[in-house]
Amino acid sequence: MDVRFREARARVERLAQVVGEEALLEEIREIERSMARPGFWEDRSSAQTKVRALEQAKERLERLKLLRQDLEEAETLWELAGEEGDEATREEAEKKLSALEQALERERLALLLRGPYDGNDSFLALNAGAGGTDAQDWTAMLLRMYTRFCERAGFSVRLVDEAPGEEAGLKSATLEVRGRQAYGLLRGETGVHRLVRISPFDAAARRHTSFASVTVTPVVPEEDLAISEDDLKVESFRAGGPGGQHMQKNETAVRITHLPTGIIVSCQNERSQYQNKLTALRILRAKLRALLEQEHAKKIEELRGELKDIEWGHQIRSYVLQPYQLVKDHRTEIEVGNVQAVLDGDLWPFIWGWLESQPREQRSGRTG
Repeated sequence: MDVRFREARARVERLAQVVGEEALLEEIREIERSMARPGFWEDRSSAQTKVRALEQAKERLERLKLLRQDLEEAETLWELAGEEGDEATREEAEKKLSALEQALERERLALLLRGPYDGNDSFLALNAGAGGTDAQDWTAMLLRMYTRFCERAGFSVRLVDEAPGEEAGLKSATLEVRGRQAYGLLRGETGVHRLVRISPFDAAARRHTSFASVTVTPVVPEEDLAISEDDLKVESFRAGGPGGQHMQKNETAVRITHLPTGIIVSCQNERSQYQNKLTALRILRAKLRALLEQEHAKKIEELRGELKDIEWGHQIRSYVLQPYQLVKDHRTEIEVGNVQAVLDGDLWPFIWGWLESQPREQRSGRTG
């Protein structure tokens, strides 16, 4: 229990840093000073905005204060139980600590996932990069990893499109992930993922490096973004793999090109061409919304919904199986030695680390 109390104290103070406790106190002082000045209510819209900001800042600080109080009460009860040998008091302290730990988790999510689309469902697209067959096999491994993570996180996962590799693995795949805050939790996974291992496709058993990209976009309602039919090139093709029993006779799969941006999406796993088109349009709408959210990016390649350079020097995370075992996120410097656990879907250390590393303005959807 002592270890749990130490961890809870550390988490409360970490949360205070993420909240920006000192910055909030200064924000409250500044707003209160401006409210005391003559003419504050002359610009009613501006005044109401400041009042709402004041209320939100005070509410965040109050929640933090209550968490600290709950921790102190639980610690006091635990110490009292130890001094008096009271089992009932000990159980009450444990219940308070468990409730506090759950409250900390809820508060951390609420603070970190404040973007305009963080609560939405998402599409997660995978594309093989440099590395040939190894890269396509790596893409299939990533599909399994993300599927397992999403299922364990309580999300509903559906494969809406896939393109098999020539020898093994996948050239590309797209998952639809449904659940509360699916986009907010997964959006930091966007980037190039690098694998280093002894290649199972190399007869000489040499070490190979391969790459695959992950692109996460939010599912947005139709009314959020209108798409003109004149801007679309819609093509149909046969769904399934390269041939054999999986080759379908009817052209039910759909590929849509958005002519103004060059974004291409496809869907082939629905039951009819009409359903495939609807799903493809939802994927396109998600990519276009992501593009609009990233208008400040410097390179047009970054605005096309996919990462063009899926190769060395662009990776956000490395998964090393040989000559040692390590997964390292290059943005946060977080490292995990249990590679198999990560590949089995244990991504929480990287997801939390990335979310907590983001500036408060980006977490709340403000870009300047």
